[in-house]
Amino acid sequence: MRDRLDFKSNILIGALLFGLFFGAGNLIFPVQMGQLAGNNTLEATIGFLITGVGLPLLGVIATALSKSESLFDLARPVNRIYSILFTCALYLTIGPLFAIPRTATVAFEVGLNPFIAENYLRLGLLVFSLLFFVFTLYYSLRPGRILDWVGKYLTPIFVVLLAILLIATFAKPMGQVSQFEAQADYIGKPLFTGILNGYNTMDALASLAFAIVIISNIEKLGVKNPKRIAIETFKSGVVCLIGMSVIYASLAYLGATSLGSVGLGDNGGAILSMVSEHYFGFVGKILLAAIVTVACLKTAIGLITSCSQMFSKLFPRSVSYNAYAVIFTAFSFAIANFGLNKIIQLSIPVLMFLYPLAITLIILSLLSPVIKKQKDIYRWTTLLTGIAAFFDFCNALPDTIKETTGVSKIIEFAHIYLPWFDFGMGWVLPALVGFIIGTIVWRISVNY
Repeated sequence: MRDRLDFKSNILIGALLFGLFFGAGNLIFPVQMGQLAGNNTLEATIGFLITGVGLPLLGVIATALSKSESLFDLARPVNRIYSILFTCALYLTIGPLFAIPRTATVAFEVGLNPFIAENYLRLGLLVFSLLFFVFTLYYSLRPGRILDWVGKYLTPIFVVLLAILLIATFAKPMGQVSQFEAQADYIGKPLFTGILNGYNTMDALASLAFAIVIISNIEKLGVKNPKRIAIETFKSGVVCLIGMSVIYASLAYLGATSLGSVGLGDNGGAILSMVSEHYFGFVGKILLAAIVTVACLKTAIGLITSCSQMFSKLFPRSVSYNAYAVIFTAFSFAIANFGLNKIIQLSIPVLMFLYPLAITLIILSLLSPVIKKQKDIYRWTTLLTGIAAFFDFCNALPDTIKETTGVSKIIEFAHIYLPWFDFGMGWVLPALVGFIIGTIVWRISVNY
């Protein structure tokens, strides 16, 4: 048994953490944010880093610090039924319903779409996603090698390829950030809009799933003490934090400056494609295809592995890890062929509901050494957060649903009575009130 990891091992675990997190949405969302934020890119980027980098790191540390073996254990203080439901909802969201299919569709849309005629796009997506998920399944069925596949090989390849494009962006800028006006919500509230955009990466949710992978790999390297695992997780997380922050900021800068040469793009993938072609011509398209495919592939492997491990532990009498890996891969393949736009559209309301619950769970877990996983605090905080998050869920629904009488009245009520609802932060005050009520109930029960 080892007391601590050496520097090389910290770097390797940090690379694994980075590799698991940095995938499909991590590439496309900060680029589009840069274009829309314009001269407010700095504030928007800070907001994006809070939810896109800070929260994921805290999620992994919280799991280790609270001595939880899984997300189920992390949420268990609320109650067992909630823990099962929340665990299933989160894993399905970052798994076969949204995040895993998105890895294949983003890789196709950004990397291969420019090379395929429009009338063959559906067939192209079908063939590409089939090959993509066959490759993903092959490595997912060998979870013991994930540190090698992702940490040692795929992550360095991805970083080198992306660095080529980003170096060109800084060496020969397409424009100046200050010369482009902010658009839409980035005009009046760039920080909060950046925070909400960070939700789209799903990384804070994924951190609660990936934590089991990181912790198990630290244990395999010889560290067994829970406190030391938390410390080593933090040390390795700093490597991931620095890497992701630099790349996110660079991608936002790329997006903001791109307005000077390639114009406004429909989405981050289209912008990346235009920028790559601007700098490197046809070779740029090949470079981008390689960057995106590697990024999405390594994340897909991590997600399939994490989801299969969790469900095989949560329901040990049902099917094996390998069976779950096959089921989730097949389901992700089917969903991927609905297309990227549909996946993103359907995922936003779910994320607006789950993220507040995940954030409060992370904070409570970080406080677990102080509050001792006290059930009253967990339950009251979760209850009021969930009620407030439901309003955010309704507000993120498609316009055709939002305009119905019942939903519109719910949203109108939240606009009037829920502070910061317009900023997407309507859950903050209820969560704080829930924490205070839970603490009072706990203290009263202790005294009596």
